[in-house]
Amino acid sequence: MIDYNKYEAVIGLEVHAQLLTESKLFCSDSAAFGGAPNTHVSPITLGHPGTLPRMNQKAVEYAVKLGLACHCEIAAENYFARKNYFYPDLPKGYQVSQHTAPICVGGHVAITTAEGERNIQLNRIHLEEDAGKSLHDQEPDNTMVDYNRAGVPLVEIVTEPDLHTGDEAYAYLTALRRLVRYLGVCDGNMEEGSMRCDANISIRLKGATTLGTKVEVKNMNSIRNVKRAIENEVKRQIELVENDGTIVQETRSFDAANGSSFPLRSKEEANDYRYFPEPDLAPFRLTAAFLAAIKASLPALPDELVQLYTTQYGLPEYDARVLCDDKATADYFAQVIAVSPQYKAAANWLLGPVKQYLNEHSIGAEQFPLPAASLADLMGLVESGKVNFSIASSRIFPEMIQQPGKKALEIATALNLLQDTNADNITPIIDEVLAKYPGKVAEYKAGKKGLIGLFVGEVMKRSQGKADPKLTNQLLAERLK
Repeated sequence: MIDYNKYEAVIGLEVHAQLLTESKLFCSDSAAFGGAPNTHVSPITLGHPGTLPRMNQKAVEYAVKLGLACHCEIAAENYFARKNYFYPDLPKGYQVSQHTAPICVGGHVAITTAEGERNIQLNRIHLEEDAGKSLHDQEPDNTMVDYNRAGVPLVEIVTEPDLHTGDEAYAYLTALRRLVRYLGVCDGNMEEGSMRCDANISIRLKGATTLGTKVEVKNMNSIRNVKRAIENEVKRQIELVENDGTIVQETRSFDAANGSSFPLRSKEEANDYRYFPEPDLAPFRLTAAFLAAIKASLPALPDELVQLYTTQYGLPEYDARVLCDDKATADYFAQVIAVSPQYKAAANWLLGPVKQYLNEHSIGAEQFPLPAASLADLMGLVESGKVNFSIASSRIFPEMIQQPGKKALEIATALNLLQDTNADNITPIIDEVLAKYPGKVAEYKAGKKGLIGLFVGEVMKRSQGKADPKLTNQLLAERLK
């Protein structure tokens, strides 16, 4: 019987994130995803002799923005190098990268797991160009190459070997994807390949300080599959060692269909890449003014917003974290409370009816059709007691989405949904309900005070939801004395 718990996994992650620039890193070709094969290319992308690259300043800005958000030290002096490892899908035959002189050094990303909160330490963030895409399934005897992606700007975010479980990797990638989306530097779409992750995994006995032989696992197209791949590889390595096998340094590919991995190639050493400074690109220096401008442009980030929502707005931590999971949702929440600072009510609407609508229509908050001011208007109608939340969410809310130009009060009036606050209208309904349930009335008077909810529910049903719940409770309490 293998004791898996006597081992500790040591994991480092390398995340490639495509930057949301309009053009490529060293030329003006489109960096947009999609397009017919080989339509986002030019002589520079295709590496024609005599062509010269020109650096994309926006890519540098985005890399610095991410570095600042990750608490990195930003290098003022920068240059690119050639990575002379053959890429069949890079026409030049080499990649231009900052691997040897990263623009962002150190830093961390905060994560939360069942074990608590901690910071995952980063080694660096550097800029480089993406490779194209080899297609092996288009023709039976040939590999086709699409160069549209070749030259698209990437940042590579490299952690220290600072993670120990698949759960930590899941939490880290979730936090990192949320961060790049908040900053607007990457869309974080792993299915389209705009965010890709490789995991370097080794094992050692708990308490040991030396690192074991690492294995790199590639081709994981979702955060969940990264977690699965890590757990599979850790188990494979432990079983190999326990059966007197030897772990070899290699690169493996993860097969999501069956949850296992298979070898791709033996792992290259650093000297296989033969880095040297890129002769066609001048070194560049980041000025203090340039860095200050980028720092000033940083939006409020998720952890800051959670702190704000819980301390100043009084929201439960759960509500605050769910609202901040997505920048579009947090932005919409900010717009609502700017009109009507009912913080908890706004959170309830976004986490209830609004979220349900988004899920049913498979859209994000940025596509939600109801303006924030209109939702605030509906919240005000509930707050004033003119309608209750149930009627507002089930009847008025859908109508406002269909007619976004109409006020909540207009719709409530047209549908005859305004709450009845006239005791003379509600009292006869209460008498009918109490007459229908004499046994329950006796139980209530004998001490089962929870039955008040049954009576209120019946009154609301008979009044078609129009009876004022607060007044109904008050009148019922008087009648049941």
